[in-house]
Amino acid sequence: MAGMACVTCELVERRDAGAAPPWDRILRTESWDVVHAFGTSVEGWMVLVLRRHVEAVADLTDDEAAEMGLLATRLSRAMSEALGCPKTYVVQFAEAAEHPHVHVHVIPRYADQPEEYKGPGIFFHALGVDAADEVPESRRNEIAADLSRLMSHLSG
Repeated sequence: MAGMACVTCELVERRDAGAAPPWDRILRTESWDVVHAFGTSVEGWMVLVLRRHVEAVADLTDDEAAEMGLLATRLSRAMSEALGCPKTYVVQFAEAAEHPHVHVHVIPRYADQPEEYKGPGIFFHALGVDAADEVPESRRNEIAADLSRLMSHLSG
């Protein structure tokens, strides 16, 4: 990372210190954190964050990779129930300079979603939005509470 701080690692440290708001600590496992994305206009845009710094999926341990798949599936089920979305998108890039750390986006695809928000277009239209267009923190916290409750009850 050549001297640049990893914002994702800083957010993991904030969670470790118990200083994260509810939307940023939905579920924590030994290897992964489940959080609501910030800077998005889409309610329920979730992120699975690896708790250790790794920059490529190929560098995950077998246990981390297995848990990632299980969490993405269980989170998608919980999102379907809580948000009414018929499907989710599961995407991993880790290309932003400040977020090179492996993190997996689990994004609700709503039935009435505009065409430009479908598929990869969602990243261009609904992420990195102005604060006025961002899902309010109070709503992120509500979604977090629902998903936390549902994920604690869902299993294979």
